[in-house]
Parts: sequence; C-alpha cells; structure tokens
Amino acid sequence: MKKVLFIDRDGTLIEEPPVDYQVDSLEKLAFVPKAITSMNRIASLDYELVMATNQDGLGTDSFPEETFWPAHNLMLKTLEGEGVQFDDILIDRSMPADNAPTRKPRTGMFGKYLNGEYDMANSFVIGDRPTDIELARNLGAKGILLQPTESGRALLAEQGLLDSCVLITDDWDRIWQFLRAGARTAEIHRKTRETDIRVAIDLDGSGESHVDTGLKFFDHMLEQIVHHAGVSLVIEAKGDLEVDEHHTIEDTAIVLGEAVFRALGSKLGIERYGYCLPMDECKAVVLLDFGGRIDFQWDVEFHRERVGDVPTEMFRHFFKSFAEAAHCNLHIAANGENEHHKIEGVFKAFSRALRMAIARNSFKFELPSSKGVL
Repeated sequence: MKKVLFIDRDGTLIEEPPVDYQVDSLEKLAFVPKAITSMNRIASLDYELVMATNQDGLGTDSFPEETFWPAHNLMLKTLEGEGVQFDDILIDRSMPADNAPTRKPRTGMFGKYLNGEYDMANSFVIGDRPTDIELARNLGAKGILLQPTESGRALLAEQGLLDSCVLITDDWDRIWQFLRAGARTAEIHRKTRETDIRVAIDLDGSGESHVDTGLKFFDHMLEQIVHHAGVSLVIEAKGDLEVDEHHTIEDTAIVLGEAVFRALGSKLGIERYGYCLPMDECKAVVLLDFGGRIDFQWDVEFHRERVGDVPTEMFRHFFKSFAEAAHCNLHIAANGENEHHKIEGVFKAFSRALRMAIARNSFKFELPSSKGVL
C-alpha cells in the first residue's frame, strides 16, 4: 500500500508572515530553515508527497488570486529545482468561520486518500500547528509538529493531542532523520511474583513522561534520565517493597535496559559512545558504548547506608542490571563528599552519556563500526 506525507505550507515549508499571515508577494516568500535540503532527502523516500494548506479567503477581495500564485509558483519551482515534486496539492479557500468540511483539520479534501488504497497508519502529517496533528488523528495517520519541543508538547497536551504526535522538533534535519530511520520506541511489560513493571521509552523524546516506582529517591534519580537524556520515559513499577527494595530496583533496571536495547533497533546512524560532569563538589564519569558487548565497571564508594528511601548498595546493582539488559559497556566512577550529590551526579552523567550515544547523525546513516555489525 502507498504511504503519504501530508505537508503543511505556511509555517512549515515557508515562513508565515506576521499580522496578515498571507504570502501575497514575492518579498514575503522565505523558506523555513533547512526545509529545502531536508525535503530533497525526503523526496527519495517511499512516500507520495502531498501539500495541504488552508488559504483563508483565497480568491476574494481580501486575498486576490493574482497576489497568491506568483509566490506559490516560485516556491514550487524552487523545490522542483532541488528534486522535490508534489504528487498532489490541496488548497482550501474557506474562512475559519465557514466551518467548511474541506478545511483542515477536517478531512473533506482528503477523500482520495481514505478509500483503502493508502496505508494511512504509516503515513504522516507534518505541520506547525496543533490543527495539523488533529488532522493526522482524523486521517488515522501520525503527526509531526514543527515547533520547539517543550512548547510544542505543552500545546499538544493542552488540546489532548500528544498521543497523535510521534515527533516534536523545530529542526527539519530531525524530521528527515526520523522519516528515514523510523520511530525509536519500545514498550515492555514484565510481571513476576515479585514485581509488575511497565516501561515505555521514546528515544527521540516526543511523548509524555512520568516515573512511579514507590521509592521517592529512586524516582527522583530516574527522572534525571528524562531531563538530561532528552527521552520520553514512562516507568510504572509495583514491587514487594514490604520485603525490601532489591527486586523493584533490579527489575526496573532490567526492563529499562531491555527497552533501550529494543528502541535502538538497527542502531543505524547512532553516535554509539558517550560523559563526565561536576555536581557541586562531586565529579562523576560515565563511559558508555552500545557496541553489543557487555562489560560493567563501578568505582563509587558510599559512606551512608541509605539516601532517602533507597539503600546505596542498590545503585551499583541497578547500573549493572541495566548494562546487561541493554547489551552495552558501562563504566562508572564518582567521588565527592555529599552522597546525594554523588548519586545524582552519576545519574546525570549517565543520562548525558545516553543522550550522546543514542544521537543520530543524518549525514552519516550507517553503523558506527569498522566491522559493519553491532
């Protein structure tokens, strides 16, 4: 079945002018940074390209056609010169107050693509507004929002659209990268007689995050992965804490490691290696390699039995279990005076190492190995 990229125009491919929001002269025509280069690469992928745009009142006195077409045609000609040709161009001319069935996010313009001949589940809508993500939901496709990640996530969360969006970024390189390699997500549910744990991860950080293990200090440390690795992470853990903390922490590490390993998939284009940082008076060093072999080293001494509600001896066990499940080399060293700072420094350094290692290079989309296999 055929797959489609439905691409918004104003604010996505070309800059949307403030005040009147109309590209009605050649002087107003300016491309969004990296849009042309990225579209050139995207055009080589196995998608039909469809431009879909609302042009409020096009053809009326407020927006005459003779002011629209010169800039629009120059935009198309520029893209064609870079190897980008659209298979279809859909333009709705209605005003918002008309509530026309053809106006995005309604699907009246898209009947051709809803007749069963297209693989909508693996098609995407790319746009800069929540209505583009709403259109994706209405079409049964997936949304990509061209906005800064944090503000974009807040916009979608406010309107209940996060579940319909697979990527939020203000960088066209990331969109190209994502479409070439696919989503890097995993969800694993592991239930034993001792624990019941669900982990969902998105290595490109486009979803919601929350952590709840029943251990507040452990939650605080795991939340560092969300903030400093740039991933979206859901961890829900129920364990036999009435016995002790061991099973909950160990099994969380195992499931998290398995989820990272699965989300990395082919590992094409990843940087592979990753970090040291100061945490007040402490220094933490984490060396990480997703090369497929397993090795773990730990050089951290604690002088307190517990920090918060977690035994300090369990942190070594957590990272060892993660390394084994994620199939990675993981070497950790830290020193300092404050035990809280020391542990937090390790988690922050680990998170930054993870961020470096999972980052993808869209210009060098190959395995980072001289052997040709990881």
